[in-house]
Amino acid sequence: MHFSLTDEEEMIRDSARRIAAEKIAPLAEKLDRGEGRAEFLANLKLLAESGFMALNVGAEFGGTEAGTVAFALAIEELGYACAATGVTASVTNMVGEVIQAVGSDMQKHMHLPKLADGTYPAGAFCLTESGAGSDPSNMKTKARRDGDDWIIDGEKLYITSAEYAGVFVVWAVTDPAAPKGKGISCFLVTSDAPGLIIGKAEKKMGQTGSATNIVRFDQCRVSASSLMGRENDGFRIAVGELAGGRIGIASLSLGIARAAMDAAKAYAKERKQFGQSIADFQGLQWMLADRETELEAARLLILQAAHQKDQKLPFGKAASMAKLYASEAAHRATDTAIQIHGGAGYVRDYPVERYARDARITRIYEGTSEIQRLVIAREILRQG
Repeated sequence: MHFSLTDEEEMIRDSARRIAAEKIAPLAEKLDRGEGRAEFLANLKLLAESGFMALNVGAEFGGTEAGTVAFALAIEELGYACAATGVTASVTNMVGEVIQAVGSDMQKHMHLPKLADGTYPAGAFCLTESGAGSDPSNMKTKARRDGDDWIIDGEKLYITSAEYAGVFVVWAVTDPAAPKGKGISCFLVTSDAPGLIIGKAEKKMGQTGSATNIVRFDQCRVSASSLMGRENDGFRIAVGELAGGRIGIASLSLGIARAAMDAAKAYAKERKQFGQSIADFQGLQWMLADRETELEAARLLILQAAHQKDQKLPFGKAASMAKLYASEAAHRATDTAIQIHGGAGYVRDYPVERYARDARITRIYEGTSEIQRLVIAREILRQG
């Protein structure tokens, strides 16, 4: 099999690595303390101007048109430096992809250039509700037709980037009489839409630099042209785009895990006990070997899923496998990094406790590990 990256993919990875090291990593600790919002937004603008907010969007809309493998490589590098920045870039890229995939020509020309050049600092998905998490078909947010407009009413939870997103992809029930999951439509709503209310910011365990908010729709009026795709076809759109988003979160997980293991290796070489470096002890060496093997396996799963998506092949199962394995491997890697640091790993003088907190959510958002196992199992049983 051919595993080499193209020259363009290597260039994008190296460019992401450079920006991450020079601009993003130095801000990560400050963001974790709940500070540095202005610098964070400036970094998002820099990423857009450098082509990282529309990696798989066509050049005619200002996108980089680099493909999913390049997207995965870039998100890994951003996640290595700062998970909060990485997840913002991942979600914004997926907003661009869903607009490109199912949006009208007007929607594409109106919104994609603004995501690509940073006019919109970020994009956001409004899918999850209090009673519709792993089961989005159970959503209660509704949209009803009112002349030439739609009126949206409801509330969404845990919306990444809500405070600074310029455009929201919003799912709502448009046919309450339809069978479950069949009467849902998808809308594009800009941040200045009347009746769109950004609620409280969640106080999170990790990835604190990335805003996560409640978003309310109080008779939010949008034009009929805000409908994206066909009416009542929104659930299919959601399911399809979640698969692509899982490649992003898998890549983010790998980046966090790599950062944790690099910190653990450096500490192990410096720390001395019983008259020698702790890296010389076999027990610790085996811990490192196991974790590094898992990260290499995660990388191959991610690249396989990304390649299948780029080749227009079915990639849902591969994306779920990559997301499941990479997020669980990141959990083990960050835990091992803390263990290698000993007591030092439990205090904020070292970054590994942040890595562990940042990694924890990767097993939950874009579909929990349990949901990934359901997706994988159903697919392999369907294939026989």
